[in-house]
Amino acid sequence: MERWFNINLGLHLSIQSHLIFAGPFTAHRPVKISNTPSNSSTITGFILLGFPCPKEGQILLFVLFSIVYLLTLMSNGSIICAVLWDQKLHTPMYILLANFSFLEICYVTSTVPNMLVTFLSDSKVISFSGCFLQFYFFFSLGSTECFFLAVMAFDRYLAICQPLHYLTLMTGRLCTNLVVSCWVLGFLWFLIPIVIISQMSFCRSRVIDHFLCDTGPLLALTCKKASGVELVFSTLSPLPLIVPFLCIMASYALVLQAVLNVPLARGRRKAFSTCGSHLAVVSLFYCSVLAMSGSPTTQHKSGMQKIMTLFYSVLTPLLNSVIYSLRNKDMKKALQKFLGI
Repeated sequence: MERWFNINLGLHLSIQSHLIFAGPFTAHRPVKISNTPSNSSTITGFILLGFPCPKEGQILLFVLFSIVYLLTLMSNGSIICAVLWDQKLHTPMYILLANFSFLEICYVTSTVPNMLVTFLSDSKVISFSGCFLQFYFFFSLGSTECFFLAVMAFDRYLAICQPLHYLTLMTGRLCTNLVVSCWVLGFLWFLIPIVIISQMSFCRSRVIDHFLCDTGPLLALTCKKASGVELVFSTLSPLPLIVPFLCIMASYALVLQAVLNVPLARGRRKAFSTCGSHLAVVSLFYCSVLAMSGSPTTQHKSGMQKIMTLFYSVLTPLLNSVIYSLRNKDMKKALQKFLGI
């Protein structure tokens, strides 16, 4: 009798302790995994594989990307401070550049901090809400960047092709409206798709072979094949890339036509130097995106996509700030004054 009582008491205490410690983790909306018809369990997040390698390699990657992240914050932050500090840079061109630098800081922050945590974590788990938020901000900020590149190309078109009317055309009000439109349109673009995908059920594995929550890996984990959702993504995703790219090409086609009509070689060089930095940034961004979308379907496809995504989402924001700092004389002088060099 005493032995039976001890067994029941032990079971009761075991169940109570399980409920106490599991409480905080069972508060999330459960998502069913069905590895087999008879086996199901609840999960509280996804597992981001990132860059699988030994612990020493993970620490090395953590140090490397921490340095890149800090350099990106400092370089883009310096551009913003230089524009705010120097009254000569309070023009539409540099106001757009300051917003673009702030965008780059937000863009790299949407992925790198979580990636750094993943390097040092053994579980490598990201919560459902964290994954969907990262997905939303990553794609929204990417779309906003495309819109800003198009607006900056339009600004260069007005400065070169309409120099006498530039100040009357690109007014402070128009510049503000363009900036607000880029931010609002970029963040509204993927709002409906992310709401749809966040309401879906995820089965089978919870492992995402990437360092961020991307469209393909997430849709591959859904319980049912979501053809409608895939169609929405395949329709909406290319538009923020294609439409601004066409606007950029049209702007620079008109710029090139105007520059070729300049009789003096010195005038041509000055016109090209005006838009050289922006052309370099556009080429860097679109070449990396096109290289990723055109990568061949092989067994190493996931690894190649990681590398290309890493390039345009982590390295490009740093390179962009360096390009604008080194190639733009006014910005270089303002930075030197601001930093006391």
